[in-house]
Amino acid sequence: MVSLDDAVVARLESHGETFEILLDPAIVKHIRDGKEIDIADHLAVESVFKNASKGTHPPEDKVKEVFGTDDISEIARKILAKGEIQVTAEQRKEMLEAKRNRIVAYIARNAINPQTKTPHPPSRIELALNEAKFHVDPFKSVESQVESAMHLLRPLIPIKFEKSRVAVKLKADDYGRCFDDLVHFGMVEREEWQPDGSWIGVMEIPAGIITELTAKLKDRTKGQANVKLL
Repeated sequence: MVSLDDAVVARLESHGETFEILLDPAIVKHIRDGKEIDIADHLAVESVFKNASKGTHPPEDKVKEVFGTDDISEIARKILAKGEIQVTAEQRKEMLEAKRNRIVAYIARNAINPQTKTPHPPSRIELALNEAKFHVDPFKSVESQVESAMHLLRPLIPIKFEKSRVAVKLKADDYGRCFDDLVHFGMVEREEWQPDGSWIGVMEIPAGIITELTAKLKDRTKGQANVKLL
């Protein structure tokens, strides 16, 4: 369970009553996205309040009338679906910073400078978003906010989403230790084993991670991996 100090209030007003729950702010998005989560595990208190700060409760018959159940998980899910989230200034600041960092990381991973065909450093993307006065919604997904961020970035820096195709060559002994990395970074379109036992694969990956992929494979293979942009 989340502590009372870290919990946020979710509130629904219906049938002339107010219904509140205290829960972990980190799971709000997952629940609203319809993911299967046992909400009871993420409540600060397994109870429905009329006013959480005062510790008062709505009449039980009203709870049953509005929600059709006394199951706290189902009640919490309905409050989140139809109600609003109340967060403290500090909680909102932390949530905004975390979501902003994820948006920057997503863009840095998937976009490049089309003039140089190289990725933008996250710091450059961050500065440009600040200049553009990009506003983050802590409760919307990263993916749903990336396009609006890109719309603001394009007039300020040369940037576009692009996929790249690379050829990777590994020694036979290195293939096994690099397999998980290959799967993580992209899709192997085709592969073949060479007469000398080495493995060659052609991959499609986000253009912004070529440097990261190369560094990871060379680290795994003590510098023996070969990555070539096609």
